[in-house]
Amino acid sequence: MAQTPPVAGGKVSRRDFLKLMAAAGTVMTFAPFVDWGKFLPNPATQAAQKVKIELEDGSIANVNTFEVNSSQVVIYPKTDDEVLNQEAFRTWQLIRLPAELGGNRNDASAFRLYSMVCLHLWCLWKYWPQEGRKRGECPCHGSMYDPYTGKAFAGPAALQGPPSNVLPRLDIEVESNGDLSILPPVWSPDRNGVVGFGRYLNNNNT
Repeated sequence: MAQTPPVAGGKVSRRDFLKLMAAAGTVMTFAPFVDWGKFLPNPATQAAQKVKIELEDGSIANVNTFEVNSSQVVIYPKTDDEVLNQEAFRTWQLIRLPAELGGNRNDASAFRLYSMVCLHLWCLWKYWPQEGRKRGECPCHGSMYDPYTGKAFAGPAALQGPPSNVLPRLDIEVESNGDLSILPPVWSPDRNGVVGFGRYLNNNNT
């Protein structure tokens, strides 16, 4: 069930629009020559295995205790080095969707785990569960994200072409005891996406 994006206010100035177009042109010029996988901190060094989702308080996220229409910050891939763990590109937002989007189900479809790095200029966005919002919002330039798909529907990120208008997403599995685990990701735009760059959205990859 797709969310109808809320009506967004405000307009992008002509100056900001031209700056955005110039930046986008530069990115597209060099895009074919960039190893986008290197945006993530040493992704190749991470073991390709399932890991349980650890919350900020040290507990494991569980489908039986995680509130509907709420979110928490998750560090992934997490290391033993607290300095590395503070890198923005390791910061993800675990969202349990509102009930109208399936958040009351007790399976993986009730959750989304998106990179918190905004696709515009890499500020960290946040999910707002309040009635009339229920969306991700970037505090820097106002980009807004649909929690169901991760697609930007307002602000500068929404003006960017695919895949740079859809947040990278990690796949989740619910264990028999209700614990949530992250499945090994594939860091490419047509799979889990690339942090800071984006992900293609298609019928099989919402």
